[in-house]
Amino acid sequence: MNISILTLFPGLYEPFLSSSLIGRARESEIVDFDLASFFSYVEPKKRIDAPTFGPTAGMLIKPEITQVAIEDLESKHGPAYKIFFSPHGKKLDQKKARELAHKIQEKSHVMLVCPRYEGMDARVEEYYADEIISIGDYVLMGGDLPAMVLLEAVLRYVPGVIGKQDSVEQDSFSGPFVDYPEYTEPANWKDISVPDIVRSGNHGQIEKWRLDKAVQRTVIHHFDWFRSSRLTQQQRNLAQKHIPSHYAALLHSQVQLRSGEVGNTSVTSLDLHDIARSARTYDIKQYFMMTELVDQQRIVRRFLEFWESSAAIDYNPHRHEAVSRISIASTLNEIIATIEKGEGKTPIIIATSARQVSENKLITFYDQELIWDENRPVLLLLGTGGGLGPEQIEKSDYILVPIEGLSDFNHLSVRSAAAIIFDRWLGLSIK
Repeated sequence: MNISILTLFPGLYEPFLSSSLIGRARESEIVDFDLASFFSYVEPKKRIDAPTFGPTAGMLIKPEITQVAIEDLESKHGPAYKIFFSPHGKKLDQKKARELAHKIQEKSHVMLVCPRYEGMDARVEEYYADEIISIGDYVLMGGDLPAMVLLEAVLRYVPGVIGKQDSVEQDSFSGPFVDYPEYTEPANWKDISVPDIVRSGNHGQIEKWRLDKAVQRTVIHHFDWFRSSRLTQQQRNLAQKHIPSHYAALLHSQVQLRSGEVGNTSVTSLDLHDIARSARTYDIKQYFMMTELVDQQRIVRRFLEFWESSAAIDYNPHRHEAVSRISIASTLNEIIATIEKGEGKTPIIIATSARQVSENKLITFYDQELIWDENRPVLLLLGTGGGLGPEQIEKSDYILVPIEGLSDFNHLSVRSAAAIIFDRWLGLSIK
């Protein structure tokens, strides 16, 4: 396989391509590299770049220079599979690296085109690029480091580059889990000991420990990767062990009313049914219906008594299973005390609101690591009427960003909002 690299700075690559496993692959002629400079395709003292059209500052490599360079390299090595680099390209992750590895192994010539300045003229990308790759949501000074990152990620899959190909398939992000912790000698370093199980010699127990630690690392620190994978039921069960217990509370007292005052709203059977079903789906451990009004509590009890009856269980066992997670509470303090008694820890309280609120408590639906790393139960607060009152917002540790669409209409029912919140926070999202 021949890999051409078109760049302004060929000198950046020589140490990189001569080192480590890529250097060995080059020596073994598994892969060959041709470094070409854009400057080779212009006359001395002539510019290879020109200002962008329009009011934006910046320079682009001239299209005709790129054209001449690409045509020259293809005349030497044959038609190339051409990979460009730009922040607007497809994100390079393990799945993309594996996909690219399979593609380039079918090609005799691969070309990496590395821009500088403001990037490439859009017409050049449109005409030549087979792939445009980004290595992250940030901007670098050019495409050379992304090209090196891509080579490190992709060439690992080429047979012969890495000695033990099995290790490649078991790496972090090759499946739903990242790697487990690994240790070497000495057994004690800075008063930190290697876990006894790792040195026990019991291979079965070691593999079990490794899997558990890999799952823990992944769920807490890389939940977005984990949730994007296709999972077996066993993998889901393993993950659930490392996600803190979650609770939800629907508040009908101390909520905002249309009048602008703080007061009470009425319980509805739909709120009981639908949110209970969502809670069961996303493994919310307990769903509290909070109202300080005695007559409203009586209505809820009557509802629960029916769904606890044998007739209801025979009629709809799934609904019974969901509704069995509902509990009645008079105050938020009562809910907190119940959770603390069951878990032995005070819950982290996360409020939800459709209104814009103080930034200092705000978290997003990608901040699971921040919350779960505390290893405490989590209580999600949902408000009826016009949303949670000021006292409940103040009592919360964090506030989730509002659920928003592109339109200016923002009046979801609390049942719809609850389902969306549970899904964004705890749900799977296969890519």
